[in-house]
Amino acid sequence: MAIRKPMVAGNWKMNGSLELIKEMSGAINNVKSKEIDIVLFPPFPLVSSMVLTGVCTGAQTVSENEPGAFTGEVDAKLIKDLGAKYVLVGHSERRSIYNESNTKVAEKFARAQNVGLIPILCVGESETEQENGKTELVVSTQIDAIINKLGVAALKDSVIAYEPVWAIGTGKTASPEQAQNVHKFIRDKIASLDGNLAQGLTILYGGSVNEKNSELLFAQTDIDGGLIGGASLKADSFIAICKSAEGTV
Repeated sequence: MAIRKPMVAGNWKMNGSLELIKEMSGAINNVKSKEIDIVLFPPFPLVSSMVLTGVCTGAQTVSENEPGAFTGEVDAKLIKDLGAKYVLVGHSERRSIYNESNTKVAEKFARAQNVGLIPILCVGESETEQENGKTELVVSTQIDAIINKLGVAALKDSVIAYEPVWAIGTGKTASPEQAQNVHKFIRDKIASLDGNLAQGLTILYGGSVNEKNSELLFAQTDIDGGLIGGASLKADSFIAICKSAEGTV
């Protein structure tokens, strides 16, 4: 059975500053551990500055297109050249606010991998979908968009983040048991196509994770860490979450 290394990823969204980079990178570099991977996702203008601190860095989105006349977009190769290693694709805010379809998310995933970036595929259901018992259908459809375009093998060089939309920035959090059930569903789905790949696949939980609930969430069998929002803007909170992940190794 493959051994999965826990990951804690901090998505700053449209927040952050050079001052915050200095504070957060200092805190992270003081507690760096070979036991877990720590990644921060600042806004595009701060990517280079974050890379220079030595903290593993990712971008929050990427264009599905090759370089050209796409004003305001950022090319995957440029992100890679700046020193970033990861990129988020399909975050719920990109899907809902910017109407990114499963097809477009799959195109972004493909473009990221094409230049050597590691995509973190975000999947998750809305509150209405959850109440109607459609969680597994929605998540499965979002993952199938990648598999149908690129094949299941493409998931080997990726991370999946389950982020129930109803739990993002709302203060609501899936219980450890709820989250584990969906994570197990995701791993079992992929295992039906490639068992070894599924066992080695890192699956993160995202949705109002904080220093109070992270330990129980990360202790679940199929939860390999977290995609952190608001708490990733506070050094003390983020480091406490990282230590929770380290404690599960």
